[in-house]
Amino acid sequence: MKSQAELSEYRVDVGNILPPIGDVRDTIKGWLKTDVPSFDIGGFVVGKKEETALLLGKSPGVICGAEFAKIVFDIMNLRVEWYKNDGDKITPEEAKAKKPIAKVTGEVRSILLAERTALNIMARSSGIATEARKMRDLGKAEKWHGEVAGTRKTTPGFSFIEKYSLLVGGVSTHRLDLSQMTMLKDNHVLSAGSISKAVYKARSVAGFSSKIEVECSTYAEAEEACKAGAEIVMLDNYTPEELKVDAKKLKDNFPYVIIEASGGITEETIASYMSDHVDVISMGKLTQGYGALDFSLKVQ
Repeated sequence: MKSQAELSEYRVDVGNILPPIGDVRDTIKGWLKTDVPSFDIGGFVVGKKEETALLLGKSPGVICGAEFAKIVFDIMNLRVEWYKNDGDKITPEEAKAKKPIAKVTGEVRSILLAERTALNIMARSSGIATEARKMRDLGKAEKWHGEVAGTRKTTPGFSFIEKYSLLVGGVSTHRLDLSQMTMLKDNHVLSAGSISKAVYKARSVAGFSSKIEVECSTYAEAEEACKAGAEIVMLDNYTPEELKVDAKKLKDNFPYVIIEASGGITEETIASYMSDHVDVISMGKLTQGYGALDFSLKVQ
């Protein structure tokens, strides 16, 4: 099986994963409406004359969110020429020079109405993609076979953009929502009575087409999950040393089970969790507490 880094060459034109109609555009329309719920006095000041503005990248990192900014500009009937696309890098030299990544043309009032929504999306998306790219590159440097992934710790209403940003950065999204994959956590197990009962009950309705993952804090819990038929076991809040020991034992006994490590893993510690027996490392930090890249839109 190819590693995450090796598969990155196939992850081109990620924008094609977005639905061409429906909720994405409607959501962005809603954000634009929220930004101007009544009078647009600033728009009155500048009027409808045609102007050109440059979208400047002022922070080094990985560009992301351009596909959504395109929708913002399209809704406002603006024309855009892009010099860089999602997944491209802004180098430190380009950031220092505030090199343009796009040119926007149209009625100046519409440019200013689109400005903050487009920049907010890109700043946050690019922050996630930049952090994700760092994690992917750390895995590549370690020659690790596995995948770095995000989590479901995302922002309501912005989650689909955050998940897209993970892909652009080169890591995995993890499950997109509660319906995509069944993850049985401590509360599920407590309510069901045992790990086995929780897995059996989930399997009775999930059938063959949905994987089941169980969050475990000990080897005994993980072994029970594997025997009950879970395809994925999350070893949660382990130290790197404990993780490697239990992951190896699980792989020796259940070679086809996917082993995920999670819980408090950071950029500084992630390499110590990578091993031949760990397949996935998930990090909530990728979509929580990430830094934003700096962009601006300047009328010429």
